Amino acid sequence: MKSRRPWVVGVSGASGTPYAAAVLRGLLDAGESVDLIVSRASRLTLLDETGIGFRDAHWREDLAAWLARGADGKPDTYGGVDVGDVRYWAAGDLAAGPSSGSYPAKGMLIVPASTAAVAGVALGLSKDLLQRVASVTLKERRPLVVAVRETPLSGQTLKQMVALDEAGAVVLPASPAFYAGATHIQDLVDFVAGRVLDAAGVPHELYRRWRGELGGGAPGVPRAG
Repeated sequence: MKSRRPWVVGVSGASGTPYAAAVLRGLLDAGESVDLIVSRASRLTLLDETGIGFRDAHWREDLAAWLARGADGKPDTYGGVDVGDVRYWAAGDLAAGPSSGSYPAKGMLIVPASTAAVAGVALGLSKDLLQRVASVTLKERRPLVVAVRETPLSGQTLKQMVALDEAGAVVLPASPAFYAGATHIQDLVDFVAGRVLDAAGVPHELYRRWRGELGGGAPGVPRAG
């Protein structure tokens, strides 16, 4: 029997919960297993941005509602997302499986990453499970993608981002691009989510890739196949 080896997805308190939802859907669509950590601060952001609460005792139901919602706020845009291969770990559970380097994880994606999360990981604070797992991911030389969502960036945060890069992480600002022919807010969200999955080596079809053909993203111009 094939052993389960998940990607750990950490959701911090920065604005951008639609990015996390798009990454989670992309991983599940690719047949990947997922371990999910939702920080305490991110629960407030999720409630503010979507109206969805995230409860430990009802996490599967709340996750399904979250993943079904589009970036424009419409419920059931992505109905029927199978969350059966998701395992949830509470942010305060420092004895959780992924807190140990012997836990068989593929790597970690922090989406979105607040400046507080960036600082905590760069400094090795491990004040909660999200930061602890990021530290474990770095020490085990596994892929760590940090999707920073903040602007402007202070000099201190920039130094911490450089420290993460030097430690082996991929620092990936949540910066949508427009050459992919975006016509909807979901297209911009999916571009960032797709770049996160690219950095992790997970196949997807979330955005139109650049093929060296000018004008492909202009309104009314057919997209390349």
